[in-house]
Amino acid sequence: MTDTSILPALQTIRQRAPNAAPCIAVVLGSGWGELTRHLKDPLRIAYAEMEGFPQTTIAGHSGELWLGTLGHHEVAVMSGRKHGYETGAVDGMKTPLRVLQALGCEVLVQTNAAGSLREAMQPQSLMVLTDHINFPQRSPLVGEAGSERFVSMANAYDASLRAQSIEIARAQSAHLHQGVYGWAFGPQFETPAEIRMMQMIGADAVGMSTVPETILARHAGLRVLALSFITNMGAGLSDETLSHAHTLAQAGAGSGHASALLAAIIGKLNVN
Repeated sequence: MTDTSILPALQTIRQRAPNAAPCIAVVLGSGWGELTRHLKDPLRIAYAEMEGFPQTTIAGHSGELWLGTLGHHEVAVMSGRKHGYETGAVDGMKTPLRVLQALGCEVLVQTNAAGSLREAMQPQSLMVLTDHINFPQRSPLVGEAGSERFVSMANAYDASLRAQSIEIARAQSAHLHQGVYGWAFGPQFETPAEIRMMQMIGADAVGMSTVPETILARHAGLRVLALSFITNMGAGLSDETLSHAHTLAQAGAGSGHASALLAAIIGKLNVN
């Protein structure tokens, strides 16, 4: 049964791109924005034109949906996301992801900027997510009806997609760390004590996004691949002064490399 709330945005996209049939949805976080430069035959639609799409308030998030091709795949690329810390609600990406699923997407590729909790994973590193820890224990599925809301998160990040990504990166002489992503609500950065706790629990990187979208995607039956761009060490692990400006500067410095690798990975994924 179609969620009628997605129909206005879906109609807008189909009017602008009647032949679009993307199989992969992509959410771009800080450090990954240059992916859109790799799109073939791109079409841009501003979020403001699509009912239920978020109004982005974060520097580095342009608030546009791009439709185009990467390698063998038609893709739908969201340049910007809604974060829980902007309004307190964690379901801001529900409508966009359901719209993209209705367009035909079966895979969600997520990206983010994150802080490292491991000495071996320094700024400018890339990490593919093996799992996550939902530190706030917040869910975008609160209020959903039916048994489907009790979605399993045992394979939240698809093992096959992850293995393919690592091999594609290796063929490009690039290295992808593997690790567990810890979701912190934000918008303040973590304290050194919180970072030590996260390390003890088993997180390898920490950030303020991605987990709500993964929960929504798994609820919708989408397979998920997620990558982090490491912009800094966690609080207390270096002498860096953390700020959003620092995050954007680090992300900008490595965006070309990260986005080119992401384009290669998406273009070569076997999603069947």
